This record gives sequence, C-alpha cells and structure tokens, in this order.
Amino acid sequence: MSEIRLDKVLEYVYEHIPITEHLDARLRKYDGEMLEVTASLEANINHRNSAFGGSMSAIGILSGWALLFIKMRELGLKNKLVIQSSQFQFLEPVVTDFVAISALPEAKDYQRFLKILERKGKARIRIDSSVYDHSGKLCGTHTGEYVAILL
Repeated sequence: MSEIRLDKVLEYVYEHIPITEHLDARLRKYDGEMLEVTASLEANINHRNSAFGGSMSAIGILSGWALLFIKMRELGLKNKLVIQSSQFQFLEPVVTDFVAISALPEAKDYQRFLKILERKGKARIRIDSSVYDHSGKLCGTHTGEYVAILL
C-alpha cells in the first residue's frame, strides 16, 4: 500500500476538477475509513448569506469521490472514477464554513466492490457523506453511487 499525502491529492483534484479550487475545498483529515473535506462560507456564499446549495452538494460529492480516489491509490489501482448518481438532502442552512465527512460503507460491501472490480474491471459503490456547519450541526446529507473502471 502506498502512503497518501493529502496535499498531493488536493493538487490532483484542483488540476483535474478545477471548480474545487474555486469552492475553496480542502482535504482536512483522512484516517483510512473516512475523509473530511472543508469549504469556506466566503467562497460559497449565496444571496441569503448562507452556503449555496450547489456548493454543499459539490463538496458532498467531492468528499465521497476523494475518499474512493485515495483508497484506489492506496491499493495501487489505476482507474477512472466517476459519480453515477447523486442525491443531496438539505436539512439546515449553512451560515459558517462547513465540512463534508464521508465514510466507507460496511467492510463486506467494500470488499464486494473490490472483488467485482478485480473480476470485471468495473464496479460501483455507494458512499454517504454528511455536511456539518462550523458548530457541528448536521446541515445536509449526500448519497452517491460511484463507479470505478480499471485502466
């Protein structure tokens, strides 16, 4: 397994998904099972002085995508990674900087994903993330279906 540096992952993300830099997305913490992606209110503010809903959704999507990207890099798997479907539930307005926290699914689901990827060269996995404001209040939830295709 390769050691992953979040600063290098962020450089890759900024280069290949340019909007993420405009959203002021930052990879804050990774522990092998979950990833935290932060964003500033200032870069994502709307006309109501709260975070733009599209930004909240984008950071939720990015959180799940980046978590899976890191896991694939750790395993040394060269792949294309895309989101196939996305659903975001807006629970509360965000009026501070915010964070999206994604977590791997249950071990059995993750292992099944890896086995299918190895066998078929393509697999899909569901990754959930939650968006919190600066005080820790849950403001939104994201569910994404991500697809990995081996190169």
